[in-house]
Amino acid sequence: MKILVATEKPFAKDAIDGIAEIVKEAGYEFTLLEKYTSAGELCAAVAAANALIVRSDKVTREVIENAPNLKIVVRAGAGFDNLDLNACTEKGIVAMNTPGQNSNAVAELAVCFMIYLYRNSLTSGTGHELKGKRLGIHAYGNVGMNVARIARGIGMEIYAYDAFCPKEVIEKDGVIAVNSAEELYKTCDVVSLHIPATNETKNSVNYALLNLMPKGAMLVNTARKEVINESELEKIMTERTDFKYATDIMPANHEAMLKFGARYFSTPKKMGAETAEANVNAGLAAARQIVDFFKTGNIKFQVN
Repeated sequence: MKILVATEKPFAKDAIDGIAEIVKEAGYEFTLLEKYTSAGELCAAVAAANALIVRSDKVTREVIENAPNLKIVVRAGAGFDNLDLNACTEKGIVAMNTPGQNSNAVAELAVCFMIYLYRNSLTSGTGHELKGKRLGIHAYGNVGMNVARIARGIGMEIYAYDAFCPKEVIEKDGVIAVNSAEELYKTCDVVSLHIPATNETKNSVNYALLNLMPKGAMLVNTARKEVINESELEKIMTERTDFKYATDIMPANHEAMLKFGARYFSTPKKMGAETAEANVNAGLAAARQIVDFFKTGNIKFQVN
């Protein structure tokens, strides 16, 4: 079996060394494509591969059609919208992600954004503390749970809404479960977004929902840009000079958002998982999942 790691933006060296060790110990061949500059390079490299590990690289229908021997592709990370799942399914290819491996990294960044904006983006002037504030976690998955853990240590009052997570799972962590997104936004000073981008959630965080938030509201998005109605977010920030927004997914209207000064912050690119620890954890998990798939047929983390 030939296992290909193809990353336009390379893994950390420790991750690559660990992946190679896992693959070789299993008796498989390890191959590496880094810093490629065209889809053609990826198509050529994947032609002989039986398994593929990527980060945010686009595994398109074209890539799939140039991979006649491919049995499995693993996205080293939680999000998998860079994989063409329909093409994978049509070709009988198992697509997986590595949920939970970068959760702490994303959670720490979300809380970092909260502190940064509450302290006026570290400009002069009296800011605020997170202690005692009401935090709403929109989707209580791996990242949401870690945000709750960190926020609890800070002394925040924590609420959560997740349509698919049982109330008892949320409440066992000392988090107050609410019955709707509307209740969450109406209740909380800060809302941290962790919902995936689906047909149901795209543009769902809109003017009506955000305008329910109390005075001094803050929205933090380390999930997906598609879940935000960006024009309506800009509208509410224009109307409400108390509203703050921070994200690691630069919005399409970024230039317009800059007019809000210290109330708005965006990183140039998505960086929730940009820690050495998350990089290594996700890479090693991807390699182990591939080996387990070939050895035992385990498809626990299949997403297609």
